[in-house]
Amino acid sequence: MRDPPMSLAVPVPVRRLTQLQALESEAIHIFREVGAEFERPVLLFSGGKDSVVMLHLAVKAFWPGPVPFPVLHVDTGHNFPEVLAYRDAEVARLGLRLEVARVQDYLDDGRLRARADGTRNPLQTLPLLDAIAEHSFDAVFGGGRRDEEKARAKERIYSLRDEFGQWDPRNQRPELWNLYNGRHDVGEHVRVFPLSNWTELDIWRYIAAEQIALPGLYYAHDREVFQRDGMWLGVGPHSLPRKGEPVVTRRVRYRTVGDMSCTGAVESDAAGVDDVVVEVAASRITERGATRADDRMSEAAMEDRKKEGYF
Repeated sequence: MRDPPMSLAVPVPVRRLTQLQALESEAIHIFREVGAEFERPVLLFSGGKDSVVMLHLAVKAFWPGPVPFPVLHVDTGHNFPEVLAYRDAEVARLGLRLEVARVQDYLDDGRLRARADGTRNPLQTLPLLDAIAEHSFDAVFGGGRRDEEKARAKERIYSLRDEFGQWDPRNQRPELWNLYNGRHDVGEHVRVFPLSNWTELDIWRYIAAEQIALPGLYYAHDREVFQRDGMWLGVGPHSLPRKGEPVVTRRVRYRTVGDMSCTGAVESDAAGVDDVVVEVAASRITERGATRADDRMSEAAMEDRKKEGYF
């Protein structure tokens, strides 16, 4: 039987992806490219919302097989207990290998010195670089997004780091369409950012669509807090008020998590994911700009740390 004339052929409908589906597809493609191209990848996983979404995407990328690389957490020692508990539960649930680089070990043996302000986030760089070198990781997945901060807006999806783990924004490869260049010399490695093109709102809409569980502190709860530099800091063993900083109880949630001593909460009644989506959609301040004191140290604080080897 002859084929019908082309004019009589039934057109194939074009399936158009939603914005979230397109972002998910891009991220899964990036994970699979790295899995095929690199020998020893690792995923940075802190239990924060961006790393949770990143791990969720990695699971999807390699399903039904297991995630073919370990996860790494640089533990400041001042992390929120709720986030550490979530981290350990997720690692156990998915059967992952967890590597932990501890800032406290470096303070104990003198490789790092404590900061006068007590903040430990800026001390993460050396433990991170040592862990990468110790395990010979050649690709490191990070949850950075371009909308977070000016320095992160400059990042490529594949970000080359030299033999010292340092970032030179003027020495990066062009990225045309979905073509990524992972070539690197011995001793160098590549930081990979699958969420580069996502926004905070995209993250929360995806969490809602995929019904991803998060640590409870991302949702509104009553907490003892004190105000410093225009931020509400939670009271805890590593975050104590100074003289003249009264402790009050407020209904708050966290937009981002990190070192307790420099991560602020925002007043909120958003008790569920749909409420958070509405709240984030109305916000005009990035989560890091509003709630991370370590990013306020100077105009170029994040860029300086990235050049030294930070996330």
